[in-house]
Amino acid sequence: MLQLCISAIASNQGKTILTTALLYHFRASVRPFKIGPDFIDPQFHKQVCGMDSVNLDSFIMTKEQVVWMYNNYADKEVSILEGVMGFYDGDNKGCSAYSVSKLLNIPTILLLDGGGSYITVSAVLKGLLEYRNDNTIKAIVLNNLSSKMHFALIQNQIEGDHPNIVVLGWIQKKLPALSDTHLGLDLKDLSKIEQISKEVLEHIDLEKLRRVRLLSHQNSQISKKYPFPKIKKTDQKLAIINDKNFSFLYHDNLNFLKEVFDEVILVDSTKDELIPNDCDIVYICGGYVETDEAYERVKNSKRFKNSLIEHAKTKAIYAECAGLLYLSNRVDDKVMSGILDIEFTLDTRFNRLGYYYNEKGVKGHAFHYTKPTDKSLASAFDILSKTPNGKGNFGSWSKGNVFGTYLHSMFRGNFNLSKNLQENPEL
Repeated sequence: MLQLCISAIASNQGKTILTTALLYHFRASVRPFKIGPDFIDPQFHKQVCGMDSVNLDSFIMTKEQVVWMYNNYADKEVSILEGVMGFYDGDNKGCSAYSVSKLLNIPTILLLDGGGSYITVSAVLKGLLEYRNDNTIKAIVLNNLSSKMHFALIQNQIEGDHPNIVVLGWIQKKLPALSDTHLGLDLKDLSKIEQISKEVLEHIDLEKLRRVRLLSHQNSQISKKYPFPKIKKTDQKLAIINDKNFSFLYHDNLNFLKEVFDEVILVDSTKDELIPNDCDIVYICGGYVETDEAYERVKNSKRFKNSLIEHAKTKAIYAECAGLLYLSNRVDDKVMSGILDIEFTLDTRFNRLGYYYNEKGVKGHAFHYTKPTDKSLASAFDILSKTPNGKGNFGSWSKGNVFGTYLHSMFRGNFNLSKNLQENPEL
């Protein structure tokens, strides 16, 4: 089994480009993973290789739980983990490419930008290797190089300074396939992805990558027993609103909900689908409703909106972030469902970013540019803070059985949240 973590010294250093190339190359036999709470990269992973990507988050989950998550989903010949930010970034919160790759004993391929440098690249690598002597960095790929001669110059320096590091190859700067392409979720032309993969991997030795057994996958020191609270299956029916507007759905959240609810259905609001009358609970995922493009779809989903309003009169709703916004009266001049009598405005910078705790200790993350109006804050509760029981701002609203929050959570490890999804949608 080939297992790799892809990391770099910072964001925007080429992790997505290399991960994309490898996922497409191994698409017949690969399971993608994303370290951290990000929703966007896993969607792109699936688009590239056709396989659901799984988040591994050692802040929201315990070490034993992360190991279980990896072992449970690493069901293909190849596992590729995409890191978050720089290799050690997030380690103060317990979740980084370093901490997760170390926990799982998976080798890291580090991208290093070699543009305009050669000896200094080796010095940067030395710092990364010595910062933590138990790091998992075993190989490197050099990015942003202009020629084979430039690569050889850096390769010789690194191999002389760091004989235990495998230099796998290099990526040429200004690749033709990337010159007119936005490498993101809007890239639907697989022929373009194929060309990108070919160009990225042109000077990377994939046979060397396969041959070198950089680390063995051994997690025997951590219990293989199911490390989550066991929840009794309910006979209730759950509808999940998951579509272009509400696209932020962790793959394991979906699987977990299927395990604990008798029936789970997916409803596409952008196709104006109705909430079935026999649904007990509706879960509205996060995503985007406040952008102009998304709001066009919101305006055209009148039948869906009316069915959700009818459902809310007697039954439960649990909504995250964009789902919360949709429950409100409006975001600026954009009219929403009005199920909760609150309003929001859209700022030009984020109001929350990163990991948070709620007042009951549920761990999650939040990233949003909207904020409630002063009047709406009067009915808010549940402070979201950076530390347990710390200072923060209100981030949740409820009315009867309807509950909305800015907090994105992973359900399997949050016992109280999981139970409340069955019994009452409040956290």
